[in-house]
Amino acid sequence: MIPMYEKTTKSVRKYTGRIVSVDLLEVRLADGRKAVREIVRHGGAIAALCRLKDGRFVFVEQFRKPAEKTILEVVAGGLEQGERPLECAKREVREETGYLVDKAERMGAIYLAPGYSTEKIHIYFCSLHGKKGRTDPDEDEVLNVKYLNRNQIEKLIAAGRIEDSKTLAAWAMYNARIKDA
Repeated sequence: MIPMYEKTTKSVRKYTGRIVSVDLLEVRLADGRKAVREIVRHGGAIAALCRLKDGRFVFVEQFRKPAEKTILEVVAGGLEQGERPLECAKREVREETGYLVDKAERMGAIYLAPGYSTEKIHIYFCSLHGKKGRTDPDEDEVLNVKYLNRNQIEKLIAAGRIEDSKTLAAWAMYNARIKDA
C-alpha cells in the first residue's frame, strides 16, 4: 500500500477576495518528492433541494458569469462567518424562494473541486410550508423561482440541461435516501 499524504512546507497567500482566497503551497509528498499546489480557499456553502407539500420541487435560475449563461439549480449560498449549515439552508431558502422551511434533512456533503478548492457544500432536503412570501436575494443576485415535478427534472437531467454539480449531487442523494410518499 502506497502511503498518501502531503506535508505543507511553505504557504503564500496570493489573493484575498470577498468569497475566496488563493494560496500557493509547496508540499513534500510521502515519498519525499516536492510539488506545488494552488489552493482556492472557500468558507463553505449549502445546497437545498426544496419540495412543496403538493410534490413540486422549487428551483432557482440565475445567470452565472463563469458559465456565461443562465443555470437552473437548487437553492444555494455561502456560509456566513460562524453560521451553522442548517441555519444557512433555512436563510437561503427564505431569501431565494420566499418560502419557509418546515423540515430539513441533511443528506450529506460534497467537495466542489477537491483538486484545487476547499469548498465543501452541505446538502439538505427541505420540505416547505405556507404561502410564498417576499424574496430577499443578495443585492447582486437576480433569481427566477421555477417549479418542477419529478418527471420534468428527470427529463432536464437526461437532456443535459441541468449542468450544475451541486444540483445533480442533491438529486442523486435525494433519490438514494428519500423516497416519495
